[in-house]
Amino acid sequence: MIIQSNFMKFLGITIDNTLSWKQHIDKIISKLNKACYIIRRPKLYLSHAALRMVYYAFFHSVMSYGLIFGGNSTNSKCVFKLQKKAIRIIMGAKNNGSCREFFKLLKILPLSAQHIYSLLIFVVNNRSLFLDNADLYSVKTKNRYNLHPPLSHLTKYQK
Repeated sequence: MIIQSNFMKFLGITIDNTLSWKQHIDKIISKLNKACYIIRRPKLYLSHAALRMVYYAFFHSVMSYGLIFGGNSTNSKCVFKLQKKAIRIIMGAKNNGSCREFFKLLKILPLSAQHIYSLLIFVVNNRSLFLDNADLYSVKTKNRYNLHPPLSHLTKYQK
């Protein structure tokens, strides 16, 4: 007997039946808030480099796990806001200031850039799973070694 459920937890990633990733993001937001608190506590005693290590240990590890799947969802804006909060804590900046320069100074990728980087690493590590244009077409063009995107008509599949 198969039981229908609205969401399922698999290897620490919560997958819901609409693939909106809202359940998963809601679960990690509380962990990321705790990570912000952990970064804030030793702020007076540690340098920016040490706080950056604390960021990677407690915040980045939670944020980046499963980022390949849900990093492009609309609900991930909340995670990006918390990432900016953590960066502001490290740099001692005001709550409404821009974080663009802080990301560059700390050499930390913003959430959207981290998502793209994770996807690129996945493609490079699993190159054999993807077809390129030379596998499908015999015409030798300058784009023959580009990856061939799978054709689909469903918007959900394209996302």
